[in-house]
Amino acid sequence: MSMKAAVFKEKNGQLEIVEKPIPEPAKGWVRIKVISCGVCHSDFAIQHGNPFPRTPGHEVVGVIDKIGEGVESNKFSLGKLGAVGWFGGHCGSCPSCLENEWAHCEKGKVCGIHYDGGYAEYMTCPEDALVFVPEGMDPIESAPLLCAGITVYNSFRNLNIKSGSLVGVQGIGGLGHLGIQFCHKMGYEVIAMSGGSSKKELAKKLGAAHYVDMSKDYIDEMKKIGSVKCILVTAPNAQNIQGMLESLGVNGKLVMLALLPEPFNANAGTLIGGNKSIVGWASGDSRDSADTLHFAKMNGVKPMVKSFPLEQAREALEKISDARFRHVIEFKK
Repeated sequence: MSMKAAVFKEKNGQLEIVEKPIPEPAKGWVRIKVISCGVCHSDFAIQHGNPFPRTPGHEVVGVIDKIGEGVESNKFSLGKLGAVGWFGGHCGSCPSCLENEWAHCEKGKVCGIHYDGGYAEYMTCPEDALVFVPEGMDPIESAPLLCAGITVYNSFRNLNIKSGSLVGVQGIGGLGHLGIQFCHKMGYEVIAMSGGSSKKELAKKLGAAHYVDMSKDYIDEMKKIGSVKCILVTAPNAQNIQGMLESLGVNGKLVMLALLPEPFNANAGTLIGGNKSIVGWASGDSRDSADTLHFAKMNGVKPMVKSFPLEQAREALEKISDARFRHVIEFKK
């Protein structure tokens, strides 16, 4: 039997819709009948040097369709709703794995990069990459939680910021609109930070207590609001890094979640003078994905999405910069 999939056939090529055999799960792997797959900037990375052909997609939600040899049937029951994110498996024996840092496994796999991902009607993945989707969650809305959602939620919950503190979310896009919701639902006073005022009303609806226009002299405005203990950097703008450092209060943390296209400057005196720090964070593993989905369901955190059929996967990816928030490929039931 065959299926439809979006494929990069060659380096620097374009996505093409092809017919290919439905994959069989290898030993220790599980097959998913895909319902939805989020579209992420990282999907472009496949064009530049991965084994080809390759099907992208690492924000996958679908029905568990078949289990491979060695997978416990009572652990991953057929017909259950499962999901796979950026974390696509770990070796369990390298130094990072032994330190319980699965996401930094030296031999770790990425769904849609090291093996075919969710821009297809079916896909397979290692069992340790798969998590259950809580009952009642919408599979289309939930897909972006597997990358964008886990990135903001898992980074912030590991920073040990005192509950109720003042925190900032810079950028109100695919990551930022979720960052505002997660931080607000976790009990923090949120400052939404963006250039211009067009997103002010939306930011307030998402849970922001304050809005700061970064196209103006925002540093003094941030300081007037109070001692900011954390700013999540979700939009790639290297020119604002020093200003955001100055906006932080004592012991404040600037958390890098966006890949900046160029180096940035940070004044050592600003860091030392306020015991401030710059922290990087890389999403998380399947356990963190499960926590993210659970928290989102229990607290009503929902990505804002626009869905596309598989036949328009190229358009969804190429126009991702125009997305108001997140694009999702939706498969016909």
